[in-house]
Amino acid sequence: MIASFLGVLFDGLAYGSLLFLISIGLSVTMGLMNFVNLAHGAFAMLGGYVAVVLMNRAGVPFLAALPLAFLGAAAVGWGLERTLYRRLYQASHLDQVLFSIGLTFMAMAGATWLFGPGQQPVALPEWLIGQVQVAGIDLGAYRLFLIGVVVVITLALGWLVARTRFGAQVRAAVDHQQAARGLGINVERVFSLTFALGSGLAGLGGGLGIDVLGLDPAFPLKYMVYFLLVVAVGGAGSIRGSLLAAIVLGVADVAGKYYVPAVGAFVIYAMMVVLLVAFPAGLFGRRA
Repeated sequence: MIASFLGVLFDGLAYGSLLFLISIGLSVTMGLMNFVNLAHGAFAMLGGYVAVVLMNRAGVPFLAALPLAFLGAAAVGWGLERTLYRRLYQASHLDQVLFSIGLTFMAMAGATWLFGPGQQPVALPEWLIGQVQVAGIDLGAYRLFLIGVVVVITLALGWLVARTRFGAQVRAAVDHQQAARGLGINVERVFSLTFALGSGLAGLGGGLGIDVLGLDPAFPLKYMVYFLLVVAVGGAGSIRGSLLAAIVLGVADVAGKYYVPAVGAFVIYAMMVVLLVAFPAGLFGRRA
C-alpha cells in the first residue's frame, strides 16, 4: 500500500515537473509581458518534432537532440516575436487570443501535412529505460531523469531572473517600460530574448515529453488547458508559483486517474477550483 502510494506520488512529481518545464514560458509571456499566447503548446510540439526528426532520421543521440530542440523552438519563437507578436503587445487580449489560436491551428495543419496524423515514436537510450530501485521502491529511470533536469533548470532560471543583469532588465522593463528605456535598456530586445527563452523551454519540454505525453499534431490543443491551469493556479509570472502548481496538479491528476479512474480526469479541475478559491491571484501571484 505504501509502495503503491509512493509510486503514484513519484509519477505525479515527474508529470508535474514536465508540465512546469513547458508552462513556465507561458507564465512569463502572460505575467511579465502581458501577452495571452495560446500558441505556446505549438512551440512545445515543434521541439518534440525537432527531436524526433534528429533522432529517427539523422541518428542524433537523445541527449544531443534535446538542446537542439530548445534552440529550434527558441529560434522560431524569436523570429515570430520580431515579426508578428510584437505588433499585438498593445492590442486587446481578445485580439491576442484570436491571433495565437489561429497560429496554433496553422501549426497543427503544418505538422499533419509534414508528419501525418499519427503518434511519433522515440527510442530512449538504454540507461533511461527500466526501473531504478531506491529505498526498496522501483522508480522509473526516465522519470528520475525528468525530475533531475527540471531541478537544474529551475535553479538556473531563478539565478537568471534574480542575480543577472538580464534578469534585472526584464524586471525593469516589465515594471515600467518608459522608465526602463530612459535608463538605456533596449526593451524590445529584452522582450525578444525573453520570448525566445520561454519558447525554447517549451521546445525542450516537448522533446523530453514525447515518451510521457506523446507527440502528434493535436498536441497543442490536447494540453493547452493543462498549461493554462499551471499558470492560473501558480500565478502568472511566478517561477515558484508555476513549479508548485505544476507539482500539485500533476500529483492530483495521476492520483485521481489511479485511485478513481471513473472520474480521474476531473480531479485536476476540482483541485484547480479549490486552489483558486483559496488563492484567487494564484499561489504566488501579484495582489492588487
